[in-house]
Amino acid sequence: MVRAYQDRSGSRNMVPADGRRRAYRIGIDVGGTFTKAVLVDHVSREIVGRYSVLTTHEHQRGVAAGVVHVFEKVLEQSGVRPEEIVFLAHSTTQATNALLEGDVAPVGIVGIAGAAAAKLAEAQARIDPIELAPGRFLPTHNRFLVAEEADEAAITQAVGALVSEGAEVLVASAAFGVDNTTSEEAVRESGREAGLLATCGHEITRLYGLQTRTRTAVINASILPKMNATATMTETAVREAGIKEPVMIMRGDGGVMDIAEMRRRPAMTMLSGPAASVAGALMHLKVTDGIYFEVGGTSTNVGVIRNGRPTVAYAHVGGHETYVNSLDVRVLGIAGGSLIRVRDGDLVDVGPRSAHIAGLPYAAFARPEDISSPRVVSFRPREGDTDDYVAIETADGRRFALTTTCAANVAGYAHAGMHAYGNPLAARAAFDCLGAAMGCDGPTAARRVLECAAGKVIPVVEGLARHYHLEREDLKLVGEGGGAGALVPFVAEAMGLEHEISRDAEVISSIGAALALVRDVVERVVPHPQPEDLKAIREEAIAAVVRLGAQPETVDVAIDVDTTTGRVRATAIGSAELNVRDEAGAISEAEARAIASQSLHVPANRLSLRAQVDGFRVYGDREDGAGRMRVIDHTGLIRLQRRNAIVKETTAGAMPRDLEALWAEAAGDGNAAVVLMHGLHLADLTGLGDLEQALAVAGSEVSGLCGEAPLILLASVGA
Repeated sequence: MVRAYQDRSGSRNMVPADGRRRAYRIGIDVGGTFTKAVLVDHVSREIVGRYSVLTTHEHQRGVAAGVVHVFEKVLEQSGVRPEEIVFLAHSTTQATNALLEGDVAPVGIVGIAGAAAAKLAEAQARIDPIELAPGRFLPTHNRFLVAEEADEAAITQAVGALVSEGAEVLVASAAFGVDNTTSEEAVRESGREAGLLATCGHEITRLYGLQTRTRTAVINASILPKMNATATMTETAVREAGIKEPVMIMRGDGGVMDIAEMRRRPAMTMLSGPAASVAGALMHLKVTDGIYFEVGGTSTNVGVIRNGRPTVAYAHVGGHETYVNSLDVRVLGIAGGSLIRVRDGDLVDVGPRSAHIAGLPYAAFARPEDISSPRVVSFRPREGDTDDYVAIETADGRRFALTTTCAANVAGYAHAGMHAYGNPLAARAAFDCLGAAMGCDGPTAARRVLECAAGKVIPVVEGLARHYHLEREDLKLVGEGGGAGALVPFVAEAMGLEHEISRDAEVISSIGAALALVRDVVERVVPHPQPEDLKAIREEAIAAVVRLGAQPETVDVAIDVDTTTGRVRATAIGSAELNVRDEAGAISEAEARAIASQSLHVPANRLSLRAQVDGFRVYGDREDGAGRMRVIDHTGLIRLQRRNAIVKETTAGAMPRDLEALWAEAAGDGNAAVVLMHGLHLADLTGLGDLEQALAVAGSEVSGLCGEAPLILLASVGA
């Protein structure tokens, strides 16, 4: 059975006045409890429908049943036909949950290396069972072959031995397999003949580091059966519902990939849910720099958006680093539903248990008349917990949770329109009772609770700001998720920072899925990379993201070179469809100026338009000698904000000369942070080590343009 919940705000159908063909995007967030869908107008980006159902874990079609049901209902509700859908994407918690819960397949590993490197490689390719959670392991079985002896018979024998030991999936990992994939593919073929799904090490990454590459492949392979089954059921169900467009899946790094790629690399969907909420902040709220909070009922994810991109790091599983790129997030055991702990009249703590775990309704969402003759009671949410968690019990024996959300309603931080806003009168009655037990009034008790919760959050925010060198004057706290109003306003006030609660915060992950771009990363170890190396890696990144579903015309690439390790990373981002934003949806100069004015905190009439191409406008303050600038794209997104920058309008033909001059002026004794803009494209050259590399990548970027094509070069001074 699928239980459905219509969103409180309702929806409406948008009929274009200009006669264009109606086109819509659907984003679906598959959470642990709810599956939520939003319908977004393809051009205006306005939300025109939304719907929620309980996630269908136990259905014979699994979560796919809920995906299709919520999809059908949001279309029915909005009067939209399946053929009008041009983009469909969903986030998923399945990969993360499977690993957390130990719902994985035993993995057989075939390591391979030449005789000269066999001893060291055998140790590095051997992966012992991985403890995913206390008492929950990913089972592994190992075999090793010397490459010179690894003929078809030897490989078949090794695979058979692994199967007899209980392996249900296969990993092939060869020393230097990123350079020569033949032996890994031979193992995969043998596994296929034995009926096993398999992952080759080179499919996950082309980085060296046999042990980490093998471990990452093991993690990926362990969830192949579950994720492949889900992918098949989801795609089948969506096709039956009349959708012909590719089904896209959120990656853990904030982009999307098509469902065929998920079948091959499901580990890339780890942290898919938080990634969807970040995509929502980027595309829906147009956040360029800030610290985002995804506040649920039990936990909060905190991460960073910098220069219009989420910060990404290698994910850790079972305490071990992998080569899976995912959001760099901090997970805190404090959220909107966190329970309060009181002992002998003193506030002990807030969390980590939540009202959801305890199975109690929030006092803030009760009616005032429900809070009759309340008294404070202590209890244990779960067996083994301390007994100092408190709730209120009313005259009729009902219990209501006292939470951070309740405290925010009492203290005035949760406002009408926020998902966290309930009934302040009911919350106040409950907290007056709590305050009496703590020797104070209700508002004071509420503030103490919020101060305790904020005390867990503020050090994390300060640490992230330091780590990513975020300038305080440009820093904003962005609240997402249903519980955002319970934490973010108070934390922002305590830190003296601006904040914003996402519009439609409770469905921000669905919005992020609907608006997300296709993304992939290509990494190589290339000591002293030459221009031709960078050009080749750039082209490989473009090809990779196109293979995942991006249209070639929409792709932008950023390249970073680590001169210490020789690691080159190319991040490609593109759209799954053309005409993402046509002329009808582009903002005016006045609108762009207003956005820049608000960001720079100066009147609009003080701004000067420093440079312009089709897709970008660069604004600066006429009275500011420091060179503070904002780059606004045609959709209204602040793509860059710079404290001390210089800008140059040029052409494709003059670009090499002007880039060299700008680099010399901006770099000083170091490297320059340069971006190149043309048409609707922005190429970030910031991560390149020297001028020669920058000229090579910039040359590749403009190679198809005529000599008179207009460009913008912008560089940060002193980078």
